[in-house]
Amino acid sequence: MSAPWPSITAEMLCGGAPILVLAPHPDDESLGCGALLAHGFAHHGANVICLTDGSASHPGSRDWPPERLAEQRRRELTAALESLGGGAEDLSWYGLRDSALHDHNPEEIAERIAGTAERLGARHLFAPATEDEHCDHKTAARIARLVLARQPGLKLYSYPIWSRWNAPDFDALIAHHRPLRLGPGAHRAAKRAAIACHHSQLGKCVTDDPQGFTMDPAFVAHFAEEDEIYWSSQP
Repeated sequence: MSAPWPSITAEMLCGGAPILVLAPHPDDESLGCGALLAHGFAHHGANVICLTDGSASHPGSRDWPPERLAEQRRRELTAALESLGGGAEDLSWYGLRDSALHDHNPEEIAERIAGTAERLGARHLFAPATEDEHCDHKTAARIARLVLARQPGLKLYSYPIWSRWNAPDFDALIAHHRPLRLGPGAHRAAKRAAIACHHSQLGKCVTDDPQGFTMDPAFVAHFAEEDEIYWSSQP
């Protein structure tokens, strides 16, 4: 990471209260927010809202049709949360169709998320960056802003996944956001273990779709070892 962005503590990001993380797919929570979630589970509580079922990663597989793959990805996500110190009770699984989040009513989804935030007493909401090119990430970012209209006391933070990995000018792209860095610290091993729980995305589960998605080892290492990146995204 080349930019000299300032560091922030997990305690400051949690705001002394439970945190709410929006994950477009199972694995985004571990990649983008694993260390933060581990701190949240240990100190204040956290909830991950997984918006889609993750079933579109291997469309050519006969052994793993969408329904079976969605069940597998939910199990993987639950195991990842356990690695971070949470559990199934800390997961809100919406199960919407992967890569089609834009087909659903964003106002209804935002209302549902706002209800969870109120129930948790969350002060900070974490959502994917609008700079991420995946359609579900962009839709999740838009939905997060609709949540703020219903819960004006929430503070919104963005976290990047695909823009961080793919954008050649990533530092310049996000510089105006004044990003902050969170080092994994004592939670590094837990975050690494959480990412490793997503077997279907690591080539360890689906073997009959060579064109399906598999995380690049360098991608895994980058998110497992480097600082997490956040920035305040108030509208």
